[in-house]
Amino acid sequence: MAPMTRPPDIDPALVRAAQHGDQIAMADLMDALAPYVGRVCGPIALHDGPDAAQEALIVIFTNLAGLREPAAIYGWARAIAVREAVRVARKAARAVPAELADVPAPGDPQLAADVRDVLARLTPEHRAVLVLRDLEGLDEQATGALLAVPAATVRSRLFRARRSFRKAWSR
Repeated sequence: MAPMTRPPDIDPALVRAAQHGDQIAMADLMDALAPYVGRVCGPIALHDGPDAAQEALIVIFTNLAGLREPAAIYGWARAIAVREAVRVARKAARAVPAELADVPAPGDPQLAADVRDVLARLTPEHRAVLVLRDLEGLDEQATGALLAVPAATVRSRLFRARRSFRKAWSR
């Protein structure tokens, strides 16, 4: 999986304005965060990715006043998005992934279908580890902190997720 492209910077002044009740700033902030949250939620929550993204954006909107460091908006939003995506995926217990446009080669619908099929066989926890490590490029410590598990658990989940992906891919 190729790493996700870095999202555009969000001015901390915009975040502060939204935290202080500026409705236009809040709308601009949500517009800026929505695509990023969707890219994080999609590969984890699969077909329920849009629902997970919506849930994450609601949590972000509701709890924005509690964000202490406006410059950390993406990290904070990523943590919420991963948590909500895993929660929604567990609840739905579906196995059909959402579109992963960044993974397959452009114009190759069969490869896209194959990748979705293989990802569908992984648990939400394994998909979350793959997204955070291989798409987001986070290290084991940061991934563990987001998922509330030790780094050793991240390593074992990543090993199992990659092994399961390779095994399913070779079939």
